[in-house]
Amino acid sequence: MTVRDILKMGDSRLLRVAPPVPEQDFDSDKIHLLVSDMFDTMRAVNGAGLAAPQIGVDLQLVIFGTDTVNPRYPDAPIVPRTVLLNPVITPVGSEEEDGWEGCLSVPGLRGVVPRWSKIHYTGFDQYGDPIERTVDGFHARVVQHECDHLIGKLYPMRVRDFTQFGFTEVLFPGLDAGDDD
Repeated sequence: MTVRDILKMGDSRLLRVAPPVPEQDFDSDKIHLLVSDMFDTMRAVNGAGLAAPQIGVDLQLVIFGTDTVNPRYPDAPIVPRTVLLNPVITPVGSEEEDGWEGCLSVPGLRGVVPRWSKIHYTGFDQYGDPIERTVDGFHARVVQHECDHLIGKLYPMRVRDFTQFGFTEVLFPGLDAGDDD
């Protein structure tokens, strides 16, 4: 098990735009090892997802989902465990919904963030097999949050009302604040 260090807000590497994973790297030892390290890291801090740039790797690669309820999002539905390379997100309709978010790179804080209510996303798994899904709710929120990391955006950059942004321990007493995501 390899748990990588997670970059924190303020680190300029989190603001870069990640390049796509080259097709020749699909199904490679390099990608499989990176994916394994990312899942180990995400599990170690009970994250809902993790993007490669959060551990200092400039590639369009995100992971998200668990097979069980996430302790930091106990009321959220289970999102299928997914590896997504070179994602493309398309909103389905124009409806947005506000929801609370946290981030492993912004520990101890939460904020209300607007996201598309329903999205269609495509990309590839680590083996190079195509992924295509239309999702809504928490699943859509997690995908959008993680993919924002690939374009150098952290969720506080999307907060519109800073009266709904603050420390997890104050806003949600008793919730496992940990390192949020």
